[in-house]
Amino acid sequence: MNILLQQKAPIYEALLKHKSNRVVPFDVPGHKGGRGNKELTEFLGENCMKADVNSMKPLDNLCHPTSVIREAEQIAADAFGSKAAFFIVNGTTASVQGMIMSVCKAGDKIIMPRNVHRSAINALVVCGAVPVYVNPGVSKDLGIPLGMTLSEVKKAILNNPDAKAILVNNPTYYGICSDLREIVGFAHEYGMKVLVDEAHGTHFYFGEDMPVSAMAAGADMAAVSMHKTGGSLTQSSFLLCGEGINPRHVRQIINLTQTTSGSYLLLVSLDIARKNLSLNGRELFKKTVEIAEYARSEINKLGGYYAFGKELIDKDAVYDFDPTKLSVHTRNMGLAGIEVYDLLRDEYGIQIEFGDISNFLAIISAGDRALEIERLIASLSEIRRLYGKEDKSDMFDHEYINPEVVYAPQQAFYSPKKSLPIRKTAGKVCGEFVMCYPPGIPILAPGERITGEIINYILYAKGKGCLLTGTEDMAVNKINVVEVD
Repeated sequence: MNILLQQKAPIYEALLKHKSNRVVPFDVPGHKGGRGNKELTEFLGENCMKADVNSMKPLDNLCHPTSVIREAEQIAADAFGSKAAFFIVNGTTASVQGMIMSVCKAGDKIIMPRNVHRSAINALVVCGAVPVYVNPGVSKDLGIPLGMTLSEVKKAILNNPDAKAILVNNPTYYGICSDLREIVGFAHEYGMKVLVDEAHGTHFYFGEDMPVSAMAAGADMAAVSMHKTGGSLTQSSFLLCGEGINPRHVRQIINLTQTTSGSYLLLVSLDIARKNLSLNGRELFKKTVEIAEYARSEINKLGGYYAFGKELIDKDAVYDFDPTKLSVHTRNMGLAGIEVYDLLRDEYGIQIEFGDISNFLAIISAGDRALEIERLIASLSEIRRLYGKEDKSDMFDHEYINPEVVYAPQQAFYSPKKSLPIRKTAGKVCGEFVMCYPPGIPILAPGERITGEIINYILYAKGKGCLLTGTEDMAVNKINVVEVD
């Protein structure tokens, strides 16, 4: 990384110059620097509104950058150790879809774990690629999917030597990492591209003693969600390319779906966040780990909870662990993670990232304050005392169910469908998505067989208060199933 280069922020500098020039705006957006919408300006602030501008020659164009955005991309590539970097303003969803659609077309196979984010399977619906699922390891004790074991990945590659690529979650939402270097090496022996959904791994590039980053492991592409742990605004992301990828082709793919009206608020947030991490990331993430480790230790003293960490590492399904993740198992005290999530928010004014049926996740960063961490710990202690249950017999014990894939996602999604009550769908093939959000990992994806176990899981999650999404029926009482001729 070139530290002198990293001190620059070309988009930020160009916006400052644009503001000082006092250019009269006869272009969009119509709020005209905020003057046309006073209430919004009072809420967001004048500086924000004046930075919300349209593409123009001095500020470059996201779809075909030749000046300040292009320079900012090159600096970002240097920061992440990649051949190329793209500014993404449609969220890491667009980054993941850009990766898959850059290397796969209709009918091509792509190897991936089934516990991928919905954006990955959405990409298959759009481009027509066919998934070859590698079932992740599963921890029955914690009720979570783990990483992909190297042996399972090798088996999938050997059984599908015609696959174009392999997609790896690294880390998972819970902080679990796979053996990325070995996966990359083996896949490359068979001519397959390695794509890494690194949505929760921005800090791997800038912190000390972190799990290996995708680019350092030799992966071909990585989707990096800067807004999650990198400090940029929500919906901003980077798409990184390694040496084996043609970035000019990738830009064409990105432009198929990314907006032609790129938000300069998101762009400048990426530019400044990248600068901040390049110059201060080591210190910031050292503090983050210290806060997370302290919280983990104190929560584990409460009883009933299990804030898991590096002790899970077995160099197989848990090859490594992200120390910044505060993932906490709750089932031992008779509460689902989503129940703890709801109690923290509704009774204690604490918003955590998500809760599922067995765990919750709190996102930790250097922006957290000691008083807030203590408040979280104290609230968890009180929740255990007031709401904990001895009887755990009615609790679902796992988060991941192996799917039976009947049709490719695109085929099922665009097939004729009919809507049935959930309880009457057993044995049918799902024609849409069913998932809890967050984390946005499908319980069912288009083309998968609906089983009694899956129905029970959906109804259990719904009963516990999980936000179910993906179905055409907004009340999630019915599921669209594929009609058989």
